[in-house]
Amino acid sequence: MPRGPKGERRPADVVDFAVTVAKIATGEIEEEYAGRPRQPNKAEGGRVGGKARASFLTPERRNEIAIAAAAARWGNEG
Repeated sequence: MPRGPKGERRPADVVDFAVTVAKIATGEIEEEYAGRPRQPNKAEGGRVGGKARASFLTPERRNEIAIAAAAARWGNEG
């Protein structure tokens, strides 16, 4: 049986797949997902890391980084 983009098992036949999608859409069956569980604490770790980095940067260096980021985002020559 072929696997979907997230590793789930899907029917190989187009008609069988359409029936499966319709059953999932109507709630007749639950969609199987065998992927990795979400890790909500990763975003919090990124915010902590950003504050830690900002704490040791000088105001001048933070300004340089901000100017480079704005130039990259908006295409301005700073």
